[in-house]
Amino acid sequence: MFRLACLLTGDWHLAEDLVQETLGKVFVSWRKVAAADSPNAYADAILVRTFLSHRRKRSSGELPTGSFPDRAGEAYDPALRVTLLAGLAELPERDRVVLVLRYWEDRSVDEVATVLRLSPGAVRIRALRALRRLRALLGDELPAAAWQ
Repeated sequence: MFRLACLLTGDWHLAEDLVQETLGKVFVSWRKVAAADSPNAYADAILVRTFLSHRRKRSSGELPTGSFPDRAGEAYDPALRVTLLAGLAELPERDRVVLVLRYWEDRSVDEVATVLRLSPGAVRIRALRALRRLRALLGDELPAAAWQ
């Protein structure tokens, strides 16, 4: 299957993704695959259909870039992490939950609202107020770059 995927895509990594997706589809419909005259041919047909479906999607077109960033991203700062965790521990539980879900876990306002059974507006207000409280608690302990 991998060889067929490589031949279809011309890209090793995309072929791996294609085979993985195909195996997932084969697993889901295993009763049909096992009952087929040739399970290998059935799996190959799924692979080809998955490839064609992938090619039709507009989001599948990745383009290489000619420019790279001048420098690497910011390095991990354990002191910043410890300071933030200490500040979060001092906040009320609901504020801590909103900040952790919204900014640490990078969830949307709607997802946080669903988890907490609040309206999206209430989540926004709570996050704003919790950030103010956290800034007041930490004061000068955090570098200015942490708030940007």
